Amino acid sequence: MPLTGPLYARSAAAPPVPRGLPMVIALTGFTDAGSAVSQLVEYFRDELDPTPLAVFANDVLLDYRARRPVISFEQDHLTDYRPPRLELSLAHDALGHPFVLLAGYEPDFAWDAFTAAVLAFVEELQISTVTWVHAIPMPVPHTRPIGTTVSGTRTDLTEAHSVWQPHTQVPSTAGHLLEYRLAEAGVRVSGFVLLVPHYLGDTEYPAAALAALDSLTVATGLMFVGDDLRDENRDYLAKVDEQVADSDELSRMVQGLEERYDAYMAGSTLATPIIHTGDLPSADELAAELERFLASRPTGDDEKR
Repeated sequence: MPLTGPLYARSAAAPPVPRGLPMVIALTGFTDAGSAVSQLVEYFRDELDPTPLAVFANDVLLDYRARRPVISFEQDHLTDYRPPRLELSLAHDALGHPFVLLAGYEPDFAWDAFTAAVLAFVEELQISTVTWVHAIPMPVPHTRPIGTTVSGTRTDLTEAHSVWQPHTQVPSTAGHLLEYRLAEAGVRVSGFVLLVPHYLGDTEYPAAALAALDSLTVATGLMFVGDDLRDENRDYLAKVDEQVADSDELSRMVQGLEERYDAYMAGSTLATPIIHTGDLPSADELAAELERFLASRPTGDDEKR
């Protein structure tokens, strides 16, 4: 059993948080096809350098036996103990727009208490929208855009971007419970399920992370730079295509998936995929957009933020 104690600790150095910001949730855990969410969390922490507002307690929420922390061994002594992190932070996108980020591991314990704490933060910060992303393996080809199933209370997003709308029961995640409780509370919430090719589900598939960022942009209007991920994805797909070309079995499998995918999309009245790995802007495009944004701001805008 986990130890009892406070669920989280507020950061003493937390900056003031503007009210009415969007919240983005990225929790690794039960399913993470293509390591989409893991890559997303790493991207946020490395590229955006978010400022913690509250740090959740590992001793309350984490099963260490299931997810062992990493520790380094240097010849004759131990160094660099790195436990998992689950934090609520203030982050800024590539254009400097602020948003609230909940990122890290999916809690193993105390889901109800964790959900109640997140809902309290949503109310306290007067969060405008909540968007979360996760990924599941699907029998789809890597030669087609990564599609999404969209759930939540924002019907505009569901109608426009949900290419697969099943009637099913699935094992729940903490993200599902959060969405369910947020919807009950009348919060504008949306969940994007990335449909990742099943044969790439156990790999670190850069296109899955790009699709996750693209989904967040669609839902929130936030902008993210994906240059490194796009470079990685080009190299990754080149290796996949090489393996497929060298195997008649793989070639037949991919061709069969393409035919089924195209037939399904042709006969479907649902939305078409909008997730394209080339949709994310380049650094140069974002720099130009930032110049236009700054030029359009009235004098004294900084003091009002």
